[in-house]
Amino acid sequence: MFEISGTIKKIFEEQTFGSGFNKREFVLTIESGRFPQDIKFECVKDKVGLVSGLEPGAKVKVSFDLRGREWKDSYFVNLNAWKIDSAGEATSTPPSAEDGPPVQEAPGETVQDDEPPF
Repeated sequence: MFEISGTIKKIFEEQTFGSGFNKREFVLTIESGRFPQDIKFECVKDKVGLVSGLEPGAKVKVSFDLRGREWKDSYFVNLNAWKIDSAGEATSTPPSAEDGPPVQEAPGETVQDDEPPF
């Protein structure tokens, strides 16, 4: 589990794929050294709603996991957000026993062979 704070720069529309897999991406600007860094995160499946109440310019803390996979001899890394806090208030569902990182699914379970690994 990783956490990072920054400012929401951009929120993309939700994407749904033929396999039923859905995701929504957003960009967080991180003040890092002399130059700010724009980092793209994604929320998948039941976590897509975390982005709904956010606006560009909002300052947030994102809890995320690193996800990596191979696809057609290329390697991809995704930053999978599973909790977003804004000004001390969680934008996720109310706390529960399942308020931890999501369980990783078996490789290929969410992405079909003909779909790129987003």
